[in-house]
Amino acid sequence: MYYLKLYCCTLLCFFVIDMVWLVLIARGFYQKHLGFMLKDNPNWPAAIVFYLLFVFGLLIFVIVPSLDASSTKKVLILGCLYGVITYATYDLTNLATVKNWPWIVTVVDMIWGGVLATSVSYLGYLAGKWLQ
Repeated sequence: MYYLKLYCCTLLCFFVIDMVWLVLIARGFYQKHLGFMLKDNPNWPAAIVFYLLFVFGLLIFVIVPSLDASSTKKVLILGCLYGVITYATYDLTNLATVKNWPWIVTVVDMIWGGVLATSVSYLGYLAGKWLQ
C-alpha cells in the first residue's frame, strides 16, 4: 500500500506541474514553434500512458533508491539525469528524423525535462518520507 500511495502522490505532482508548464507557461512557445504539427486536442489516452510510465520510472530509478539511501542529494541528481535523458530521447530523435523540427524546442524541452523530473522526484521523495 505504501508504494501505491507514493506512486499516486508522485503522479499527482507530475500532472499538476506539467499542466502548469504546458497550459500556462509554455503554450505560446510550443504553438509558435510546433503549431504547424500540433493537434487541436491532445490524444489523452497516449498522454496518460506516458504519465503513468514516466512516473513509474521515476519511482523505480530515482525516488525509491533515494529513499533507501535517505539521500536528498541522490534524488536531485538522479531526478535531473532521468528527466534530461528521457526528454533527450524524444527530442533528439525528433531533431534527427522530423523535417523542420526546431532545435530550440529540443533545448527548451530537455531543460524542462530536467526541471520537471527533479522537482517531481524531490516532491515524491518528501511524500515517501512523510508516508513512512
